[in-house]
Amino acid sequence: MIEKKEEHLQRQIAQDLATAKANAVSNKTVATAALRRKKMHEGDLDKLAGTRLQLETQVNTLESANINANTLEVMRKGANALKDIHNGMTINKVDETMNAINEQRDIANEISELISNPANSGVDVDEDDLKAQLAELEQEGLNERLMTTDHVPVHIPAGTSRVDTRHQVAVEESEDAELKQLQAELAMS
Repeated sequence: MIEKKEEHLQRQIAQDLATAKANAVSNKTVATAALRRKKMHEGDLDKLAGTRLQLETQVNTLESANINANTLEVMRKGANALKDIHNGMTINKVDETMNAINEQRDIANEISELISNPANSGVDVDEDDLKAQLAELEQEGLNERLMTTDHVPVHIPAGTSRVDTRHQVAVEESEDAELKQLQAELAMS
């Protein structure tokens, strides 16, 4: 209904403006009257726009109030559901239940540990001690290999002059002595 009234006023404003333009030179009284009617119709059009704005605001307010009412109802139902769920539940009861669960979990862990470790029952094994023993065994094996090897052959490249063999034998014997001394030192450590 407001739209129809606005359309009617807009047509009258256009008609009054046309009348004022047509009579502006020839009949100033008619042109002035047409401009007054035009101003009056523009005022009525502004009032209708204000009324429309008020109605739209009122509709938005009603919609918001309806949404708020629905939200409040849902929140109330949610609060009641939580109250029903927590009925009879207290902090002390929850704490007792959690303590019982933790105790049972500890017992289950102890049982699992005892069942899964039957081979070492009562025997504590020191990993560092095992590593030290393994290192000793490896060293002994290396020492045995060094002791059982013959002396290192000396290779003289072609084209070099021969050294006195007596001197070479003395050098080999001193090298053998140094090697045995080194092996003895390694065996002590």
